Amino acid sequence: MIILICLGAFVATLLGGLFALKFKDRLHLILGFSAGAVIGVAFFDLMPEAIELAGQHFEISVITSIVAVGFVFYMILDRFIFLHTHHHDDSTETLHPRGKLGAGSLSIHSFLDGVAIGLAFQVSAAVGAIVTIAVLTHDFSDGINTVNLVLKNKGSKKEAFRWLLVDSIAPVLGVISTLFFTLHDAALGILLAIFSGFFLYIGASDLLPESHHSHPTVWTTFMTVLGVLVLFGAIKLAGV
Repeated sequence: MIILICLGAFVATLLGGLFALKFKDRLHLILGFSAGAVIGVAFFDLMPEAIELAGQHFEISVITSIVAVGFVFYMILDRFIFLHTHHHDDSTETLHPRGKLGAGSLSIHSFLDGVAIGLAFQVSAAVGAIVTIAVLTHDFSDGINTVNLVLKNKGSKKEAFRWLLVDSIAPVLGVISTLFFTLHDAALGILLAIFSGFFLYIGASDLLPESHHSHPTVWTTFMTVLGVLVLFGAIKLAGV
């Protein structure tokens, strides 16, 4: 199972980057779906599981506050540490090292995605499967964003592909790392709450703006709603 998950994470990220290199004009639809999927898994799976696991040790208000802390913490990392910009300036004045920093930040985030999968499987196989689906969907968009960041900052296609490989390997390493430690239910619940905040920020601040920028809002909104519904259905089926 671990081998299949690692392979899936690698392939999803790689395919996203290759898709970006070939079909750049249709990316808004894929990103719209990814935004819905990531937000859906935060609301329908991660938060309920966090409350269930940590609810015996903490008040629900404490757990939801931790979700907010995760959201704010990732925002600070995104804006001030990772230097992950959300502007759409394609001019050649942007320094290429910023493209490297941006691609590197996405690779670190992909590693954390892998950790999220491994920790989710420590909760249960059903939770692990749902988080894996959401993360694989997000990994696809990560591959897209990595390629776009490098190309936008004067990088060549070869450089974009090299960074894509780094980003593809990162979630595999994240999954493998969780084989060497386990966590108590309360700790797992807190971590799931934090990851829920992460996912909400990624979906709302990164994927949604990228999906509807300079594109018709109707179809991107439809794809976002579809992403939410697909994840809702998958979570309900997994709970049967």
